[in-house]
Amino acid sequence: MNANATLSVAGDRRGGHGIDAGIGLWVFMGVVTTLFLLFVTAYVMRMDGADWSAIAMPWQLWLSTALLTAAGVLLQQASLAARGAHWVRVRNRLLAGGACTWAFLAVQLWAWQALYALRVMPAGNPAASFFYLLTALHGLHVAGGLVAWGVTTYGIWHSPDPARTAWRIALCARYWHFLLAVWALLFATLSGLTPDVVRFICGTA
Repeated sequence: MNANATLSVAGDRRGGHGIDAGIGLWVFMGVVTTLFLLFVTAYVMRMDGADWSAIAMPWQLWLSTALLTAAGVLLQQASLAARGAHWVRVRNRLLAGGACTWAFLAVQLWAWQALYALRVMPAGNPAASFFYLLTALHGLHVAGGLVAWGVTTYGIWHSPDPARTAWRIALCARYWHFLLAVWALLFATLSGLTPDVVRFICGTA
């Protein structure tokens, strides 16, 4: 790969495939955002139930949040490096970003184990059920992103088209920012919202 080739990234974006991929990602993120907002709405509405019992968030979630934040920063740095054809830096940042993302999933599972050790099970308490459901659903979307990350990383060494590879890295970075935003919403909802807070916001306290 060389600098002259990567200068055609902007042109590749104007090509049909680049535009289709970019629009497709925006549409996908819009659908996923709607899905999570519906779940959050259901979570808030369910809090009025007499069987609702809030659970303490395990400290591991703070670590996983830091890991996903670092992954997003590293993917963005990889995207910027790809624009300048700094391919050694691209490889390093992309691999580090993927490692942080894998670590994020591992720490999420660690958080699950910590709750299981406290006998916080998915059944019996709707607060726990929503916790496992929302974190699992987000984790599935992170895993899907890692599939795209793997294809993109493979392309750095094997793709004959550096412009397309750079464009894929940019799409990965965009998706990682989206994953972080969704996780921030979920974490704030799970850890900060209580029935009293909801009643106060709704003016029914």
